[in-house]
Amino acid sequence: MNKPHLEFTRVDLSAGWATPPGYPAGIQQKILASDLDESGKTGSRTRLLRFEPGVYTTAPFVHDHWEEVYLISGDLIVGNDARGAGGESFKAPTYACRPPGIHHGPFKSAGGCMLLEIHYYDESKA
Repeated sequence: MNKPHLEFTRVDLSAGWATPPGYPAGIQQKILASDLDESGKTGSRTRLLRFEPGVYTTAPFVHDHWEEVYLISGDLIVGNDARGAGGESFKAPTYACRPPGIHHGPFKSAGGCMLLEIHYYDESKA
């Protein structure tokens, strides 16, 4: 399966959101396009991720694919502890690019935020 060809499709921000597996309530994703196959280590995914105000994760993330993140709106705190305290605060617009195997997070948003994320495997190394 390949990612679909989409030509300036209107994005309905009021529907189609779901909490990703392993994330706390208050963090939701909306998949824009995906053919990501994590078991086969191929493909890519483009998604929006939003945090409600005050919501946080409690442990760092690590994955085996590339990740590019653009903070579209709001604030994102990186490196909080398991109780949501501490960390470094960033405001939109900011950007991150992470290679596979990099530990990152935990994350929190004081006022809420929206992120655009692109996840992909380096298929030249497959």
